[in-house]
Amino acid sequence: MPDSAENSSRTPISWEPIPRSRAHELVLDAIEEQVTAGRLAVGDLLPPERELASQLQVSRASVREAIRILESQGALQSQVGSGRSAGTRVTALPSEGLTRLLRMHIGLSNFPLDDVAEARIALERASAMLAAQQAEEPQLAQIDQALEAMERSSTVEEFNDADTAFHVAIAEAAGNRLVADLTTAIRSSLKQTILEAFHSHGAPSEVQITLQEQHHRIHAAIREQEPQRSAELVEEHIRFAMETLPTDGHGED
Repeated sequence: MPDSAENSSRTPISWEPIPRSRAHELVLDAIEEQVTAGRLAVGDLLPPERELASQLQVSRASVREAIRILESQGALQSQVGSGRSAGTRVTALPSEGLTRLLRMHIGLSNFPLDDVAEARIALERASAMLAAQQAEEPQLAQIDQALEAMERSSTVEEFNDADTAFHVAIAEAAGNRLVADLTTAIRSSLKQTILEAFHSHGAPSEVQITLQEQHHRIHAAIREQEPQRSAELVEEHIRFAMETLPTDGHGED
């Protein structure tokens, strides 16, 4: 939680009245504006519901709806009671919130799978290069464990979960939290699409064998500290899966 010195160094928060139309959306905008301006930070409390509604000149129902939405996204957390922990507090947006949003958008076809795949290639090429350059043994061990879990898998579902863990472990080994969260979100949001593509394929076990061979080559390149080769192998791997596991004209691994 930010201490009083940190709070006093930031510009004081000023809550301005907002129009009543789509009031809860405008409450969302008002809270977001305070966050992006640096006047609200992780650990800070929002004003009490009645006070915030009065300052923004909206109904308490509009404030409650905005808070409910931000809680579902993981950006706010409310505690009932009268102690120091009571109230609605700003929290760090977890990977789960980002995953939920991406999954919904992809499910509604807001992001074509080709676009998602190209974004994933860009992210994972960068992750593989950085992992090859700077990953330490504990991080490499996580990649090892995911690879071993794929070897032990007995179902497509188990293989896909371990496959996801492998790619996420590489992203985490790169040392970039945002890239790791985005990789986690993209992989999780595509889980059902990937499983359906596997189950509809005529020879899923053969595909798994090829994917696993590619995983081993990626793993070896990272272990041998070959950044460029690691990136090239990751892209080759993803594009192979796009072509081999097509879904509605697109494909993914």
